[in-house]
Amino acid sequence: MSPVGSHRDGDDPFRFEYDPAVLRYGVDAVADLSDELDAHDVERALVVCGSTVGNTPAVIDPVRDGLGDRLGGVFAETTPAKTLSTAYDAMEAMEAADADVLVSLGGGSSLDVAKVTSVLAVDDREPQAVGRELAETGTVSIPDGSLAPIVAVPTTLAGADLSMVAGVTASPDEERGLVDRQVSGGIGDPRLMPRAVVYDPALVATTPRNVLAGSAMNGFDKGIETLYAGKATPITDATAARGLGLMQAGLLRLGEEGVNTDVLKPVLKGLLLVQYGISRPGDGTLSLIHAFGHGLTRTYAVQQGHAHAVVAPHVLRYLFEQVEGRRDLLADALGAGDADDPAAAVVERVTAVRGALDLPTRLRDVDGPDREEFPAVAEDILADSFVANGPADLDPTAEEIERVLDDAW
Repeated sequence: MSPVGSHRDGDDPFRFEYDPAVLRYGVDAVADLSDELDAHDVERALVVCGSTVGNTPAVIDPVRDGLGDRLGGVFAETTPAKTLSTAYDAMEAMEAADADVLVSLGGGSSLDVAKVTSVLAVDDREPQAVGRELAETGTVSIPDGSLAPIVAVPTTLAGADLSMVAGVTASPDEERGLVDRQVSGGIGDPRLMPRAVVYDPALVATTPRNVLAGSAMNGFDKGIETLYAGKATPITDATAARGLGLMQAGLLRLGEEGVNTDVLKPVLKGLLLVQYGISRPGDGTLSLIHAFGHGLTRTYAVQQGHAHAVVAPHVLRYLFEQVEGRRDLLADALGAGDADDPAAAVVERVTAVRGALDLPTRLRDVDGPDREEFPAVAEDILADSFVANGPADLDPTAEEIERVLDDAW
């Protein structure tokens, strides 16, 4: 029995509006990229990626081959900062290549830059005006009409692919000088959902294990949060529960066997399932763990997946102390449906995945805040919009969040 509170069940009314990308899965699926562009009636692609991806033949060559004569160029300049200046550089590369579609290759940063580039390509304002808007509002307005379509080819396991939002930053240190202070914000619109996402286990297997491990914790937590989110639906329950089971089994194998195509097959199937429906018009299921991740990475160098790895068990313990948190459904999804204490079983299974991935377990061991900074970090976490996506009866305070951070120290 739950100690406190309740949660939406299958009899509550809901509205599920969702227009996802076409999902393609399979070993060597990138070989059919040209066919996918045909299906969306676009002709010439600009690949948007980071420098490592763009200069690693095992990653970029299969994509080049799959696009064939549809390849207009490669923009290999994205960074985790996801700056507005980088998006303007990509827009100029898109124009130079006469491209009408953006192929995002890599992790979430490259996809975010591609989304911002798609918006800038139809925005006729001067860059300085867009920079001022970002600084004043934290976002960039999106003109009416069609945006350049995006085809995403992920090479990590963060699960940022089926999303209508993107992050963007700006700094006065950048050459374009679009802002006079550091700015962090984002954009969101249903038109930013990729037209297609291509999940290729063979391509993902080229990514180093340490990169995959951190991103995998981020993706795994998306499934965890989707089940306890206040806006969960029977549809997202089904996909997230099935996806969690696949990811858990695959990630435990990854810990034992290392990175290879066979190990990644169930992980990628699970990843596409846990993302299904998590980003919808007016709704979302990313919640408390992601809010902690944002608070810990917004002004610190700790990697997002490492932040998730450290705090997830502690956040879940706190959640289950406060509310029911659909612990039975979570335990069942993680193969612990017969546990006497489902809350403890969920925390144990999540901790086991973290251990298999050899991820950090304490905040003191990552490049994050010192303990004296926890009050300010707690306020940032509490102000994060994802907190509102938690169970309706969860009402965290800054003091409670600070205690969770202290437990994770």
